[in-house]
Amino acid sequence: MYKKVIVAYDGSREGRSALREGALVAHRFGAELFILAVVPETVGMRVAEGTYAGCMAHQDDTYKGLLEEAVRGLTPHLKVRGKLVRGEPTQEIAAYAREVRADVVVVGHRKQTLLQRWWSGSQGAYLSDQLSCSLLIARADVSMEAFSEALGMQPEVVA
Repeated sequence: MYKKVIVAYDGSREGRSALREGALVAHRFGAELFILAVVPETVGMRVAEGTYAGCMAHQDDTYKGLLEEAVRGLTPHLKVRGKLVRGEPTQEIAAYAREVRADVVVVGHRKQTLLQRWWSGSQGAYLSDQLSCSLLIARADVSMEAFSEALGMQPEVVA
């Protein structure tokens, strides 16, 4: 059913939930796991870069470290590829899904207030409109112990 699973991963609590659920789906179906880390490129970041040179490079390094840690932790248990990109997350996720011909994309869910939703728009709706594959919104809190047990790994390997 699923041969290629993409997980959008940013190291947040919601991102870790997506990583765990995506890894479990990949494990269950014997699928290849693609972990995508998107460094958000916003107007605010460009302004910060103008004020503090190296701000964007520091953010790149942070995301790169998170991605490498996730790939390294899951590689002994799954076929995993990681990719780091810069841009608008929903656009980059959709583009990567087309590039690798994903069967399912797994993203985390971050609750927002009405004002936050109004300000940022409906990124989830945009993403679902741009994908030609299934979209799994990870909301389950898979404990590290349950996750580790399901993959047969040590609990401290992946966040």
